[in-house]
Amino acid sequence: MLSRKELQRYSRQIMLPQVGEGGQEKLAAARVMIVGLGGLGSPAALYLAAAGVGELHLVDGDRVDISNLQRQVLYKTNHRDKSKAVVAAQQLVAANPEIRVHAHDCMASEAWLRDHISGVDLVLDCTDNLEIRHTLNRTCRDAGRAVVMASVRGFSGQLISFDFAQSASPCYACLFPPRGAEVVENCSTAGVIGPALGVVGSMQALEAIRFLLGQRPASLARLHLFEAASLELRPLQLQSDNACPVCGKEQSEQ
Repeated sequence: MLSRKELQRYSRQIMLPQVGEGGQEKLAAARVMIVGLGGLGSPAALYLAAAGVGELHLVDGDRVDISNLQRQVLYKTNHRDKSKAVVAAQQLVAANPEIRVHAHDCMASEAWLRDHISGVDLVLDCTDNLEIRHTLNRTCRDAGRAVVMASVRGFSGQLISFDFAQSASPCYACLFPPRGAEVVENCSTAGVIGPALGVVGSMQALEAIRFLLGQRPASLARLHLFEAASLELRPLQLQSDNACPVCGKEQSEQ
C-alpha cells in the first residue's frame, strides 16, 4: 500500500489509467539494473528514479571527465575524476530519497553479470560498447531477464527490447551477429549530439516502465531507428534467425 507521501509524489502518473495505484506499487517493487551511466544512462536513470522504481543498480567503472558534461546530465563540473556510479547514485537519491540505489563501480564483465543479473527484473543496456552489449544479450537470455537496449552515434539512434522470459524471443545477435574483434565507433571516436541521447535514453526509461507495469513495449523485438536531424522515427520488425549463434539452436527446435 502506498504511503501518503508516495501518493503525493507520484500523483500525476497515478491518475493515468495505465498506471493507477496498482501500477505504482509494481514500480515500487521493481528492481532494475542500468549498465552504463553516460549519455543514455543519465536520462534513463533520472526518469526511472523519479517514477518511483523501487531499486536501481547502477553499473559503470568509469570516472567523470570534463568531455562527458556535454551530454551526461547527471554530472557537474565538480564531479570530475569521481566514480560515475557513485555520483549517479548520490544524485538519484537526492532526487528521490524514497527509492534504493546501489552503485557498482565496476565494468560489466560476463562473470559479474552472471552473479548479479538474477537479482533484478529488468536490465537497461546504456553502453557504447558492442562487446558488452553482446555479453548482456547472452546473460539476459540465459537468466530469462528482459532487456532494453539503445545506442546513439552522431545524430542517429537505435532502440530495441527483448523479453527473454519468452522462449521464442529473438535476440540482439539475430540482428547484429558478433564479429570477433571488429572495431566499432563510439562517442569518443565518432562524436554525438547530446539531445539525441536525451531522447533515446528517455525512450528507454519509457519502455522500461511499460515492461514493469506488465504492458507490451512498442520496441519489443522491433528496432526503432531515430534520426535527430529530421525528427524521424522508423520501426523495423525483427525476425528470429535460426543461424543465430546465441539463440538459433533453440529457435530451430521449436
